[in-house]
Amino acid sequence: MAAIGIDYGTSNSEVVYFDGQHHHFIKLDPVADATNKIRSSVFVYYQDELPLPPASAIEAKVSQIQRVLTDQIEKAKQGYYEAQDPREQRLYSDKIDDLRAEFHNRPALQRRAIQVLLKDMTVQDLSLQQLVDTGEFAFGEEGFKRFLKTPEKGRLIYSPKNFLGASLVAGQQQAFVGMIAKQLEFFRLSAEKQLNQAVHTAVIGRPVKFHGTRGEQGNNQAIEIMTQAAHKAGFKKVEFLEEPIAAAYKIERTLDKDTNVLVVDIGGGTTDICCIKLSPEKLTNLDRQQDVLSVTGTRLGGMECDKNLIVKSIAPTMGQGLEMQNGLPVPPTYFSDMCAVDDIPKLNNFFSDEYGLDIAQTMSIVKEPQLLERLLTVQEEKLSARLVNSSRMAKELLSSKDNIILPLHYIEPDFDVDISTDDLNRSMQSWLRRVKRLITECLDNSAEPPEMLFITGGMSLSPIVKREIQEIMLPDLPVMEGDAFNSVCEGLAIQAAKLQPEQSGS
Repeated sequence: MAAIGIDYGTSNSEVVYFDGQHHHFIKLDPVADATNKIRSSVFVYYQDELPLPPASAIEAKVSQIQRVLTDQIEKAKQGYYEAQDPREQRLYSDKIDDLRAEFHNRPALQRRAIQVLLKDMTVQDLSLQQLVDTGEFAFGEEGFKRFLKTPEKGRLIYSPKNFLGASLVAGQQQAFVGMIAKQLEFFRLSAEKQLNQAVHTAVIGRPVKFHGTRGEQGNNQAIEIMTQAAHKAGFKKVEFLEEPIAAAYKIERTLDKDTNVLVVDIGGGTTDICCIKLSPEKLTNLDRQQDVLSVTGTRLGGMECDKNLIVKSIAPTMGQGLEMQNGLPVPPTYFSDMCAVDDIPKLNNFFSDEYGLDIAQTMSIVKEPQLLERLLTVQEEKLSARLVNSSRMAKELLSSKDNIILPLHYIEPDFDVDISTDDLNRSMQSWLRRVKRLITECLDNSAEPPEMLFITGGMSLSPIVKREIQEIMLPDLPVMEGDAFNSVCEGLAIQAAKLQPEQSGS
């Protein structure tokens, strides 16, 4: 049996197996040949017909139909009493009998209710729990492409991880358990097939603080959801390790002496930082909490930069800043709500008919309604996830280019937006200030100063981030070279190997 490390990320996920000497990366996405990572987004969809409406909805519709029948019976009775002709009275009497028979024919009423409900029902009308229980799942690029092709067939959960610590209404918590269980089972089966052995143990990375405003209660909820999902996915043993500590375990294997290292892990959804004592003599130690000098983190990842870039550089081409007839600007919440791919209630509200009507009404009182029409297209065609993905691609391209032209032709033909590194830099400044405050907090809480710096996570590759942290904030701290994309999962795999004695023989 094998134990694996799972880096379950906000944007991407990864699975690694460590045999005691070498890391083996599990191929998760057959569509993405150039990487071992897979998108963390999930597309839950229906090939053909939608499932039956919930029993509660059917019963509510039956009651509504019965109220209509009751009204019809009362009107028929009134017609019977007012009729002068016996033949006319018989017609009303027969009608009353037919209506009463229809009123009491519950199976027929239920069939009628289902027909009425299905006629106007869309995927968006289904609860997340019903969607997870009855829909089909597509992961990675295959799922994202299916979403782009037929968004009306299902619902894309852009980043399940971002919801784990948030306030979840009845049914949503179990819905996320079921959804993530499907992902983790897919990861486990992929690993078993490629390793040619059973996989029953996993060490899963976790941020210092999960997304949400519920503090330790939110963290506990997130761990509980992940634990239930892992067991449902077929794992018999599961442990969790904070992501920056996992990255430290990977780089520890490159050291030849005891070293205090500051690890800055900037991922898609969170920034996590730790100062830790590393030692080549402790490579096989299972519990290292006593070596952690300080650890902190918050929801402050690359996705925030993607959304900020939209608001700063793309939203102005979609009507942001236009003045209405009363002299006030178009509501800025239009554009923040448009980007809320990690907030299901807010995004559902943005996609509602009422919200679309509000945008359409605003279009009638601005001078350039064609700009707001682009926003309305995003709203009506539910293109928020696609737009955030385009912004992410722009951010990545600007790591190696000074200017790009971002094509948004799925919103409007020939709709292109010019974006420069200066635009990206401006959009990242408030985010960077918060990252640097987090680093300062970690340093202030550490009893000993770091001797080296290691930056990991996807955002660590950004030249803007490197300059701000390495050159401006911590210029005197030597930088360790390492793998920004894989170090966390490699460290998780190292920890997993320690749970399997036969696997950790180095």
